[in-house]
Amino acid sequence: MSNRTLRVNELIQRELSDILRKRYQAEAVAITISAVDIAPDLRDGRVHVAVFGDADFAQQKLRWLRAIARELTQELGRRIVLKYMPKLTYTLDTSTARGNRVLGILDEIDAKQGPLPPSDDDAAPSP
Repeated sequence: MSNRTLRVNELIQRELSDILRKRYQAEAVAITISAVDIAPDLRDGRVHVAVFGDADFAQQKLRWLRAIARELTQELGRRIVLKYMPKLTYTLDTSTARGNRVLGILDEIDAKQGPLPPSDDDAAPSP
């Protein structure tokens, strides 16, 4: 990925977050733009959205985002000067839910095994 593509990704992520925070404050309170992936030709892009809440609420917020996508793209066009404004598609980012599930499983395993005995590396050297 080129340096320019990385900069455009970060810029679009920052500006989308700012638009949602300022113009759609009440509706977007549970929404986080977790990542933006723009194609190398800067024509298409995918916006990964994390939503705080259950699966039904997340789908509802994703539908709402897709409904206002045109307005968001127009506002981005006013804020960012690019030769071509990428066509953005919005997808649900479930990486935080997966991470929480893995941490929960690890906690269950730890609870079943009990505390680990100290190893030889943990012992302090005696003087």
